[in-house]
Amino acid sequence: MHDTTAMLIELGAIILALGLLGRFAGRIGFSPIPLYLLAGLAFGHGGLLPLQASEEFVATGAEIGVILLLLLLGLEYSASELVTNLKTQYPSGAVDFVLNALPGAAAALLLGWGPVAAVVLAGVTWISSSGVIAKVLGDLGRLGNRETPVVLGVLVIEDLAMAVYLPILTAILAGVSLAGGAVTLLISLGTVGAVLYIALRHGRLISRVVLSDSAEMLLLVVLGLTLLVAGIAQELQVSAAVGAFLVGIALSDEVAEGAHNLLTPLRDLFAAVFFVFFGLSTEPSDIPPVLLPALILAVVTTLTKIATGWYAARRAGIRSPGRWRAGGTLVARGEFSIVIAGLAAGAAPRIGPLATAYVLILVIVGPLTARWTEPAVRRLKQRNFSAARATAARATAASAKKLPAESIPTDKPAEDAGKKQTGSRSAGPADPADSGSSADVVPESRTDAVDESDPARTSR
Repeated sequence: MHDTTAMLIELGAIILALGLLGRFAGRIGFSPIPLYLLAGLAFGHGGLLPLQASEEFVATGAEIGVILLLLLLGLEYSASELVTNLKTQYPSGAVDFVLNALPGAAAALLLGWGPVAAVVLAGVTWISSSGVIAKVLGDLGRLGNRETPVVLGVLVIEDLAMAVYLPILTAILAGVSLAGGAVTLLISLGTVGAVLYIALRHGRLISRVVLSDSAEMLLLVVLGLTLLVAGIAQELQVSAAVGAFLVGIALSDEVAEGAHNLLTPLRDLFAAVFFVFFGLSTEPSDIPPVLLPALILAVVTTLTKIATGWYAARRAGIRSPGRWRAGGTLVARGEFSIVIAGLAAGAAPRIGPLATAYVLILVIVGPLTARWTEPAVRRLKQRNFSAARATAARATAASAKKLPAESIPTDKPAEDAGKKQTGSRSAGPADPADSGSSADVVPESRTDAVDESDPARTSR
């Protein structure tokens, strides 16, 4: 069979399978990412139906998928929103890094994989999945909740941190010296700062230049600009993904909305291809040995992400139910963890199977924690409160049984006291000095009463 014919048949089979898997995932209410990864494992080396002719094309499509994922994420935010989030949410971002990156680094060191793997695995466990979380928030109807801006703020800080983390990771994986790595980081930071400055000062001018009444022209210009900037960024060792993200930030208003609508189908297609390609590059037989470490790491980082969301919501003044909802929503990992592991596939091949198993676990657990963390905590509090009341009631009953019979008052002394008090009242008015203290007392109910006819006082 001709190579082109075989490639078309394999691509058609892959895309059709992805469509069916995505429809099935939508029916059961889960993210399709784990199914795409499983499909990649099935089509990869050592799988059920290994691909031959289309592997190179799928690899190129996977690169485009990463670029489009980051581009559309950048289109969701304006430069001013990013600056505002950095000013208000940076303590939460620091807590997020400490609680979620350090477990990954510690796991790599405990497994004896070395410092390079520690840097890679720290990023895998650190970054939440913006795509999965956005879908979960929409499915649960929480886009208008008070805790949702807090969740988005944490995600934005993580995305911006990628502009610093990915160049460092790229330099480390390439074996660049300390001086070379510092230069790469400075280039990255300078690029990010320049793009933010241009977007803040001249974003509308750029949008007017790119804007077109023709959907075809707008699609070609935005896609071409993104691929060009991503290629230049890759050449400068800044990361193509970061370059695409910065292009998305620079575009605003009508251009951002129009580009988002046009590019969303392309993103969905190539992102699915990317997840399949990541599964293709992972040997299925390599996953069982790392399944237990992946499960332990998933449990630990689930708890740390819940703590991160709780802390961030608490800083924003949100009450307890919203804090737990925010924490449970941040648990899911997905595309970014796979992107980071994919970059390190050559230098740290053992990361791939662990990252695949880790993402498979948390992309399934994430929607469940988003839905059930707050109700579970509420039920646990109610159970503890009921148990505390029962314990107090038993203690009161036990202390009442231990009281001596003489200490129980009878009715006769109370009656005598009542007669004496009645007699003293009928004897005449008491000394004003003696009755003054009672006359000065104002009933508490009167001082606390609010005139409901006064709207201002009622509202207060």
